[in-house]
Amino acid sequence: MPAMSEAETPTLQPAMADNRLQPAFLRAVEAALSAEDEGEVRALVKPLHPADVADLFEQLSGDRRAELAVALGSDLSADVLAEMNDWVRDAVVGELAPAQVAEAVSEMDTDDAVALIEELEPAEQEAVLDELSADDRVAIETALSYPEESAGRLMQRELIAVPEHFKVGDVIDYLRAQGNDVTDFWEIFVVSPEHKPVGTMRLSWILTTPRWVPVADVMQREQTLIPVTMDQEQVALRFQKYALISAAVVDSEGRLAGVITADDIVHIIAEEAGEDILKLSGAGDGDIFEPVVDSYKARIRWLIANLGTALLSASIIASFGATIEKMVILAALSPIVASIGGNTGNQTMAVIVRALATGQMTDANTARTMKREALLALFNGLTIAVLLGGGVAIVFQDWLLGAVIAAATLFNLLVAGFAGVMVPLGLRRFGIDPAVASSVFVTMITDSMGFLLFLGFATNSGLVD
Repeated sequence: MPAMSEAETPTLQPAMADNRLQPAFLRAVEAALSAEDEGEVRALVKPLHPADVADLFEQLSGDRRAELAVALGSDLSADVLAEMNDWVRDAVVGELAPAQVAEAVSEMDTDDAVALIEELEPAEQEAVLDELSADDRVAIETALSYPEESAGRLMQRELIAVPEHFKVGDVIDYLRAQGNDVTDFWEIFVVSPEHKPVGTMRLSWILTTPRWVPVADVMQREQTLIPVTMDQEQVALRFQKYALISAAVVDSEGRLAGVITADDIVHIIAEEAGEDILKLSGAGDGDIFEPVVDSYKARIRWLIANLGTALLSASIIASFGATIEKMVILAALSPIVASIGGNTGNQTMAVIVRALATGQMTDANTARTMKREALLALFNGLTIAVLLGGGVAIVFQDWLLGAVIAAATLFNLLVAGFAGVMVPLGLRRFGIDPAVASSVFVTMITDSMGFLLFLGFATNSGLVD
């Protein structure tokens, strides 16, 4: 890496600290934008890494982002657009001319170009595609024809493939002749005359093998092939399971269509993990750059669903109004049973949803997993029942009340453990993402059963005369 010039140092040092853009630097950029001093803006931004420039766009307000895009002009590189948050990038691209977007797209790897274009409105897509070369347009349109979040959308078309009859020396000469067409790769794919992958070669093998050795003698024939239609989450699981650096993507006829690399998968793993967490909370995409209206639509439906479950719990409590009137303390203690059951159900549900998402839970071990969670629920239930029942009996000097709340807690935690397993499995069986709706149903079951068990036991145990 070349040494930083003295001219750059004063600008870069105040700009970044602890990998974050500093407030003073942001104020300087905003001041330059307000003064319409495009030269100063470019001078401030030039030393930054593309990822930091993308971060700068995200830190600015919407109007300032448009001004910064105009000020940077041709200095707004494809690398910067590729690093931007999706919502921010959509807004920035909307301020650019189709020809400028097309120029950036032509400099991107196929996967990044597709990620940019797929978010555009149809009219904007067509305008940008019209500005591309024929080869780039065909590559992107082909990728867009595959399902969203599939390997076909994720893959890069830029790769190195050689025939099996080559010698190592032929491969080296071929690589040198390619020039800058493909600059970053870790493996070379060996293909048959039908362009079907038959093996791979690592760069280290090529560098350490004599030129006269045939490729067929040194290539690795065993490889993991990814169908173009495979969901990106399944692709990530394969990379994790088999410790892949890259993998060939094949079309429906088994021909080499592209390649997926580990750097793409790191992004996918983080994205999928974040999505599952947000789905469990009902927060939608959970992106702070998402428009307020979109976030509202995503969240309100789950709040309404929770309102429905709360009304169900309230109706159960109301049906025991006579019992509660005779012993008011029941109203104070009943939420404890429901709350502990809810926490237990959410713990079990989180474990099961993760196991389903990572492929750890299969038809072969479902029964064993259910027994394990049932045993955990029993142990937890006994422990909490003893502590809570004993505490209530001592505080209120009523051992029957302690026994009632202990029994209700034990049974509710068993119900919670069962619900935490069966709800995600049931939703998945019906083709519904368990991460999306599990928490609503589990909460409904544990709250309702908590109130029903505690107030029902209190009514029928002789505790209330």
